[in-house]
Amino acid sequence: MYLNCHTYYSLRYGTIKPEQLLAIASENGVQTLALTDINTTSACLDIVRLSKKYKVKPVLGVDFRNKAQQEFILIAKNNNGFKNINDYLSKFLHNRDLKIPERPDVILEECFVIYPYQKGKNFNLKSNEFLGITPKDLNHLKFSKWNQFREKLVVLKTVSFQNKKGFNTHRLLRAIDNNTLLSKLPKTEEGNSDDIMLSYDELCNTYSEFPKLIHNTEQLLENCTIDFHFENNEPKNQKYFTENEASDYELLEKLTYDGITYRYGNNAGPEIYQRIDKELNIIKQKGFVSYFLINWKILEYARSKGYFYVGRGSGANSIIAYLLRITDVDPIELDLYFERFINLFRQNPPDFDIDFSWKDRDDITHFIFNNFKNTALITVYNTFKFRASVRELGKVFGLPKSEMDMLTRGKFNVSQLDRLSQLVLKYSQYIEGFPNYLGIHAGGILISEKPIHYYGATFMPPKGFATTQFDMVVAEDIGLYKFDILSQRGLGKIKDAVEIIDTNYAEQPPIDIHDIKRFKKDERIKHLLRNAKAIGCFYVESPAMRMLLKKLQVDNYLGLVAASSVIRPGVAKSGMMRQYILRYRYPEKRKEAHPVLAELMPETFGVMVYQEDVIKVAHHFGGLDLGEADMLRRGMSGKFRSRDEFLKVKQQFFDNCINDGKPYEFVADVWRQIESFAGYAFAKGHSASYAVESYQSLFLKAYYPLEYMTATINNFGGFYRTELYVHEARMHDGKIEAPCINTSFAQAIINGDVIFLGFMFLQSLESKTIERILEERESYGLFKSLDDFIERIPISVEQITILIKINAFRFTEINKRELLWEAHLKISKTVIQEHIVTLFKTQRINYNTPELPSTALENAFDEIELLGFPLCNPFHLLEKESTSRLRAKHLIQLEGKYIKIEGYLITTKNTSTAKGKRMYFGTFLDRDGDFIDTVHFPPVAAKYPFRGKGIYEIIGKVMVEFDCVNIEVSRFERLAIIEDPRYSIKSLNPTFQRKKSFKDLKRAHG
Repeated sequence: MYLNCHTYYSLRYGTIKPEQLLAIASENGVQTLALTDINTTSACLDIVRLSKKYKVKPVLGVDFRNKAQQEFILIAKNNNGFKNINDYLSKFLHNRDLKIPERPDVILEECFVIYPYQKGKNFNLKSNEFLGITPKDLNHLKFSKWNQFREKLVVLKTVSFQNKKGFNTHRLLRAIDNNTLLSKLPKTEEGNSDDIMLSYDELCNTYSEFPKLIHNTEQLLENCTIDFHFENNEPKNQKYFTENEASDYELLEKLTYDGITYRYGNNAGPEIYQRIDKELNIIKQKGFVSYFLINWKILEYARSKGYFYVGRGSGANSIIAYLLRITDVDPIELDLYFERFINLFRQNPPDFDIDFSWKDRDDITHFIFNNFKNTALITVYNTFKFRASVRELGKVFGLPKSEMDMLTRGKFNVSQLDRLSQLVLKYSQYIEGFPNYLGIHAGGILISEKPIHYYGATFMPPKGFATTQFDMVVAEDIGLYKFDILSQRGLGKIKDAVEIIDTNYAEQPPIDIHDIKRFKKDERIKHLLRNAKAIGCFYVESPAMRMLLKKLQVDNYLGLVAASSVIRPGVAKSGMMRQYILRYRYPEKRKEAHPVLAELMPETFGVMVYQEDVIKVAHHFGGLDLGEADMLRRGMSGKFRSRDEFLKVKQQFFDNCINDGKPYEFVADVWRQIESFAGYAFAKGHSASYAVESYQSLFLKAYYPLEYMTATINNFGGFYRTELYVHEARMHDGKIEAPCINTSFAQAIINGDVIFLGFMFLQSLESKTIERILEERESYGLFKSLDDFIERIPISVEQITILIKINAFRFTEINKRELLWEAHLKISKTVIQEHIVTLFKTQRINYNTPELPSTALENAFDEIELLGFPLCNPFHLLEKESTSRLRAKHLIQLEGKYIKIEGYLITTKNTSTAKGKRMYFGTFLDRDGDFIDTVHFPPVAAKYPFRGKGIYEIIGKVMVEFDCVNIEVSRFERLAIIEDPRYSIKSLNPTFQRKKSFKDLKRAHG
């Protein structure tokens, strides 16, 4: 009976959750309803999936509107009609300039069209078109010509809210959407307060004078049927890569055996062929052949373009993936468990996570869209967060910024708040979790057998790729499994470094960055790992990883693979990280492992480190079959829908262990270790993939540190900010130069041991300015002077000021303060026109500028302003010069002693204790450039908070564990730096005295 129902996916309009809508319908005796969200199909598949639970027949459609103005409603008779609606809606969502017309401008087969009575009463209706009569239209209808054509009339009772509170929430959402005060929200932008669901009997009673309308509506709904076969878990991805199943398998088999020579040369033994045979059989049996071939095709293209990539995740457990070059991890070498990737109990396809350089991923995405027919990106629902909601609603209610700040920080007493502030808090909590707008999943791409619009409409974000309106969870529900095409800057660093090295060392043979077997044996790399000298290197540079490497003193591939997973929160939370370190460093400790666990996990000395270990322990120790063990593993990762089934498996684990005579306390301890993994542990293959990339970056750092740091800087670093990578280059004897007009490019470049920072690092320097400089220099040669530059480059005073202040004209050997005066005198503040070529050059007037000295300290403050950090040692900026001789390298000899040391803050990490109190870890540099690591427990963290970037005096106790040094802070203070000499009263430069009076100047100069 309901032809126009909205959920909260009618963004910033509806207020009912999808399942809540079905529950309301069930309570009101409504057996059929049409979900017609406004210009979206986000909730459609979820409504169909959940409908059986509530015994409500779902019908799907879309309410087409221009903002809040309803034009018409389309309702699908069947799945094909739904596809046609999605095709039509997507036309508007792909082109925001298109306005939805009053009537559909195409013939929509297998669909019903319903017009609101007031808009459509002058239309000549086709056989599939109807007028919708709202309760408010009934009196008017009695005197209308349409009363004589009741066969074309249907009940149109809109449902957007559950109750009055829902309507109030709706008004607030509409005000947010219109960016206006609630008091100024136009009525035309609101729904009606009575757009709530009545019981079936109440609705029939409302239209009792027009029983034909009730009959028409019920007939229309009876003629609609939709089904996506949720019960059938069969994947809906592209079924065949070639033409059929047989030719797909033939191609996969050929590619697999062709890959043996590349991976193993002539050393492929029977173990490899047996593993190939086993995997091919399972892949064929499960119908995953096309999934492998599609990934192979994408990566074959990537290699043809010279793109770097890493295949991560449990896909590394497959020798087929290794031979097809989808991953670079040898599962035989690492004894990787294929069943972790694919087993006969698994219904959904396997999952390859493919990482590309952030610069290359868009081209890969273009390739996929151009080569596979039914393709789309997956959306994510960006929801209202509480603090953001407070701000949005604060604006709607007209609260001043100071009050909104107070509310978002939580620093208030509710009873003392005024009514508006209380309403803001009340409704912020209510809309928290509501979808706000649609975004794009980090890397998920669908390649479907059927057109994507069979399942829902798509929209076109700025990236230019069609994107679904449903998310990953909904996609998996119907059997559409994503291909993960991800990006990371680590690969960009490696690629750029190799290119720089190939250019700078042209006489050397090219680097084979995929020669991982060589890297594993390299002594320089071993030295970097043992001593945790891995700044800039993928996954091994963070403070936590740096300390773990130091504690383990790991210097081999398998040790690094384990470390990549040990660092995860799950292992640390279970207390097994410490056990692993102890057993790794002290072999006698390995005897403490339970014999059963030591036998299952000999590599990690009986400690659960990888996701596979959960399966091994559940299967061999807990007596679960492989399907149950994998269900347990998936349940732990949070990807499993049914918690009931997961709890049954847990009970089975305990029952099997107790029946087998294992002590309950020991079983409970093993279970605690399993449970602590909950979504955090890596698959071993995933860690191995990370370790491969770590080795590639470690090789480049070991042999070409300055080239690698240049590439790292150009890819905007990694874990740290650019400043630390500039520092690291300096620690490798690199000389760092600020951008130079005649030498620099957009990115940083290296010339011998000199690194020139690029123009792109200058804050507020426009990209068009950079392009003009580089194009002009390329076409007509170097700039000879400031006048020459001004003559050739159309530029504003503001833009040239940036370049002069960073000393980019130092080749002129004229002080930059004098250049600033010249530039201001010679460049008009009018709008800059494009460069116009003239026959004769106009002679510029030269002005006599005063002598204006500048100092190294002034330069440092200009660099901080424009680069974000000084190019000098930051300790030189201290107000009081330090007399402390204590350095980070001395600390290991001072274990247990209280010391005072100075450190330049690099990064902090905050966490919570078991009691929920905040504590911090700090990373600093000493005057020599070495790391100082600190721990700030809650009492100290509260008393001595971090106060932003700068140099701190650190007082605390030196703690040493496994050769790793930390300072347990007891007192903490940021030290004062000198007054900015550019604005200081004592400055000799009148340039910076604009805000000072003449009296101040006289006083300053005596």
